[in-house]
Amino acid sequence: MRTGRRDFIAAGALAAAVGLCTPPAWAQAAATAGAAGAPVILVVGDSLSAEYGLARGTGWVALLEKKLAEEKIPARVVNASVSGDTTSGGRSRLPALLSQHRPTHVVIELGGNDALRGLPLKGTEDNLAFMAQAARKAGAKVLLVGMQVPPNYGGDYGRRFGAVFPSVATDQKAALVPFLLAGVADAKDPTALFQADRIHPKAEAQPRMLANVWPELKKLLR
Repeated sequence: MRTGRRDFIAAGALAAAVGLCTPPAWAQAAATAGAAGAPVILVVGDSLSAEYGLARGTGWVALLEKKLAEEKIPARVVNASVSGDTTSGGRSRLPALLSQHRPTHVVIELGGNDALRGLPLKGTEDNLAFMAQAARKAGAKVLLVGMQVPPNYGGDYGRRFGAVFPSVATDQKAALVPFLLAGVADAKDPTALFQADRIHPKAEAQPRMLANVWPELKKLLR
């Protein structure tokens, strides 16, 4: 994203870190999560969920794996986030992901790139609704992660874009994180939590991003 001081969608990488000898506790917990009945959490996102410019294992999705181990929840996390992805791309990828991984929980973190590209909000809403519905039909609980756009998009557009996420969550009976970058993009000095390009969140921002997601995800894991 290249739209100003609060830009927040970037390019991606895989979120995983594995010890060379004895695996850390969180990695061991993830490895055992393939057992029957263990939760499988599928994250379908854009580069906000894919560790651009960060050391592997420091993005919020990787931190989620560690959090699950700390909470003694033997869940497996599948990070299917793709750099630059839109809701249309996520919609096209999701059926195969559901078939392959058979998740119990699906986290949908998409929409920011739709705004960057000026795509119609109706399409964004329809795509998110399709994804939530498909995940629920596959037997998964759904967590929709909301986004916001910078002020330079205009107040009216910002309000309409932000309203898409709670609307879909309500219609599709999905849980909702209002804004993944709360406390990051809207901080007093948001540039302090972004990399030098002022686009990609730093490692220091990732725990805050997880803190925004975890309370709602934890409820679904009960």
